Amino acid sequence: MAERMSGLADDRALLGRTSTAERVADILRSRIAEGFFPPGTRLSEDSIGGALGVSRNTLREAFRLLTHERLLAHELNRGVFVRVLTVEDVEDIYRTRRLVECAVVRGLGEPPYALDGLAGAVAEGRRAAREGDWKAVGTANIHFHQELVALASGERTAELMRRVFAELRLAFHAVDEPQRLHEPYIARNVEILQALEAGDRDTAERLLAAYLDVSLERVGEVYRRRVGDGD
Repeated sequence: MAERMSGLADDRALLGRTSTAERVADILRSRIAEGFFPPGTRLSEDSIGGALGVSRNTLREAFRLLTHERLLAHELNRGVFVRVLTVEDVEDIYRTRRLVECAVVRGLGEPPYALDGLAGAVAEGRRAAREGDWKAVGTANIHFHQELVALASGERTAELMRRVFAELRLAFHAVDEPQRLHEPYIARNVEILQALEAGDRDTAERLLAAYLDVSLERVGEVYRRRVGDGD
């Protein structure tokens, strides 16, 4: 734990002189996404507050914000923990993704589209695959879908999906074979990008829907095996 808090202390500089609960929440959200605090980890107020140099009240407010985002869970008389998703949570995440992402593609309007972000995420995934960094491939995949959602140019949509993707990372941390999970999506991302480059929204939406169905099947299978139904 001391080594973990030493690493977290490196983030203190990000807070600046005007430390706020939102900034603390941003740091903890990023650390949770990275797997620094894996699902099921109890978060110590004393250790984290000391590492970041923030007050207990500020930290508790940050915990409250992340609990509202469903990244943390408060257990009576036990403390605050990084959430362990249930299979139903994972299914709901993908249901939301299908509704929002497919709607974004369907409503893009007339081409050409601003696809630099998508192309950059594809390149990021390919580079990580060449280096054999499969967790980074998973991160690049999420970046691809974040860029896809950003094509809608809607702050509410982006905020909703930021939370959804943060929860999705909790499921990814339970996967013990990241290459098997993430590698197939590199080619699928390329196909979606190429369809959008050609201005073919219908094909892009069809590819995306199939992508999400396959991804749910794969992630759900692994998650049932590793976590169970949360009973």
